[in-house]
Amino acid sequence: MGLSGLDIFKKLPKTNCKECGFPTCLAFAMKLAAGQANLDDCPYVTDEVRAELAEAAAPPIRGVTIGVGEEAFKVGEELVLFRHEKTFFNPAVLGVLVSDAMDEARVDELLKQAKECVHERVGVTLKVGTVAVKCASGDAGKFKALVEKVKGATSKPLILMAEDVEVMKAALEVAGDSRPLLYAATEANVEAMGALAKEKDLPLAVKAADLDKLAELSEKLTGMGLKDLVLDPSPRAPKETFKDLVAIRRAALNQKFAPFGFPTITFPCEETDDELYETALAAMYICKYGGIVILSHAEQWRMYPLLVLTLNIYTDPQRPMAVDSKFYEIGNPDENSPVLVTTNFSLTYFIVSGEIEGSKIPAWL
Repeated sequence: MGLSGLDIFKKLPKTNCKECGFPTCLAFAMKLAAGQANLDDCPYVTDEVRAELAEAAAPPIRGVTIGVGEEAFKVGEELVLFRHEKTFFNPAVLGVLVSDAMDEARVDELLKQAKECVHERVGVTLKVGTVAVKCASGDAGKFKALVEKVKGATSKPLILMAEDVEVMKAALEVAGDSRPLLYAATEANVEAMGALAKEKDLPLAVKAADLDKLAELSEKLTGMGLKDLVLDPSPRAPKETFKDLVAIRRAALNQKFAPFGFPTITFPCEETDDELYETALAAMYICKYGGIVILSHAEQWRMYPLLVLTLNIYTDPQRPMAVDSKFYEIGNPDENSPVLVTTNFSLTYFIVSGEIEGSKIPAWL
């Protein structure tokens, strides 16, 4: 929380009623500051104070939700530069790019890759999170048809890539109800694209070739009333992209620079034609603050290591991955079945339970 315990205490009713579950208002305030209590537990706090504390509690990087339903994802809401300081919260999302310049067979293959890329590791499902649909032709009808095709083939959130507002409007006729990310507002179209995003209440990506211009565009869009932005520094050169991602995160967290208080999107697929190098760049952006990482394809050889890397980077270092300590029934064990004992470390548990399942012998674990 942005305020200290004493700052929060000054705004509480100071009744010491204990209805919040704590002996005093000061104790409750200290727990609020530590993120270990909920302001809703106090029945006497005023709406004005509630709004003030909620604003102070908001993370310096806004959380932005893309998509609807079970496949929707959130990026942002990060609090630290390094995961060992606390943890990273909303994992980087990997996506694949399709374009209306591709032939139908290639589009079908990429959508098939995205759909079939599902893995399970230590009880966590790892998968491609989004599909970016790019208008390379400039043809609104062609782009709309591709968006409709992709939307019909997958329930994954979409990123609609068109800088012509009329082309974007055509795509929204078929995909506007699925809360896609609009990509992108630029210096040339910022007012029109911003107005469209505000009208449709959709998240909007902001693209600029340098950080000064990116900050200017971000500030202009927030001044228009937009809140859900995603930043693309867009140098399309790995060294510069890396530097910009770090600078954006530092400015948001250390300087509380509001124009950079949003998640980011990266396109390693547009920085190289070498698919091995592209994969290495994706790994770098996962580690260094890329909220969304868009790739040229989703073949298993590259996706599995990138997804596992994401899982590892976004695992809370203060809480080892573990399952509940209890008896697990594998198969249909009875009083004569063997009992096996292992640790509750997730990786160990899933290895051991998998071996027991493979043995076809019912057991208690």
